[in-house]
Amino acid sequence: LKRVSPTTMSSLKNRVEMRQILLWFIACCFCGLSGNTFAFPVNTRLVRNNGAFAWTQAPTQRLLVQRYLSSGDGGGEQRRSRFAGNQREATAREIAIMDDMITKLMNAKPYELPSSVSQAFRVVSSPRFFLRIAERSDMASSDEEKKKLTTLADNLASTVAAVVSTAKDKMDECASIVETIVKAAAEPSTGEFLVPLSADRIAAMQSELKRVDPDALNEGFLSIVDSWMNKSMQDGLDGMVVILQKVLQLYAGTQISRARTQLQTKVAAALTGQSPKEHEETMSSNGPPAILLEDLLNMDTDKWDVEIRNRVGEDNDSSRISKSALMGEVQRTIEGVVLGLESGSMAQRVQAEYLRELSSKIEAIAT
Repeated sequence: LKRVSPTTMSSLKNRVEMRQILLWFIACCFCGLSGNTFAFPVNTRLVRNNGAFAWTQAPTQRLLVQRYLSSGDGGGEQRRSRFAGNQREATAREIAIMDDMITKLMNAKPYELPSSVSQAFRVVSSPRFFLRIAERSDMASSDEEKKKLTTLADNLASTVAAVVSTAKDKMDECASIVETIVKAAAEPSTGEFLVPLSADRIAAMQSELKRVDPDALNEGFLSIVDSWMNKSMQDGLDGMVVILQKVLQLYAGTQISRARTQLQTKVAAALTGQSPKEHEETMSSNGPPAILLEDLLNMDTDKWDVEIRNRVGEDNDSSRISKSALMGEVQRTIEGVVLGLESGSMAQRVQAEYLRELSSKIEAIAT
């Protein structure tokens, strides 16, 4: 067993500056940074070479994790973040968009600004937007218009600061949730983190995660996990990386299972004319493929291979659940649950990768 110091988590939390986390949260939620999905294997060390990732030895097992990093081809300039857009001249179309937004905000009531800023934070918070306000002020044909623009700039500055402060408070709450789940991975007697995690520790982590309000398992929660994982990788804390990967796996399984139940309840209630609550109370059990999928979603991913071998067979094997029936259930879950999430969100990417991994296990083992 690989030991991770009991002070690792608190040290990690202290060393990750909240400013970095906050900037990452803003980037993910408001700037739509593009992302790539990687599968991290156990017992290997990930190294970065010329902007690309590579393993130091052959992988033995895949673990799911999302990494949202710019990547380069090694032979040219590394692809730049969209924040680099502040370093170039704005196009005519971008200026037109900013002018339209400035005009609307200039005539809006002060109490309407927080909502407007939150909805268009990527544009409004950019330095180029404030420069455009100054340019409009210089070009203003009347003192009244110039006064409105000056007032708008002052109000926007304070509003942006308030939105950022609110985001910071939310990130503190998310960090506390992640910390509670990760603490459950420590051995009760010693407070140490032993990797690979025992079944009891994984069950404890899952129990803590299920106690969390589903609405709190949002993009901020995933951003914190991602930030801590980034820091752990930079510091060479491979054991903590494995623990955080497990958090993502448990998150995906729990959220997909909850969403499936809600979707089934709503659809069935609509067909029967009952309210969702009434149908949930009288809902009968699902078929064998759905039951098996629920079992897989609520168990440790390391046990998938054995469970699928024991319960899944070919279509002509009447004693087992057919592979095609289980794959159909997974596909319906992808269409009904994952595709219904916000496009490009971290939640969608993590859950989609989780189900893709499950599909590959079914295809590889159930033959």
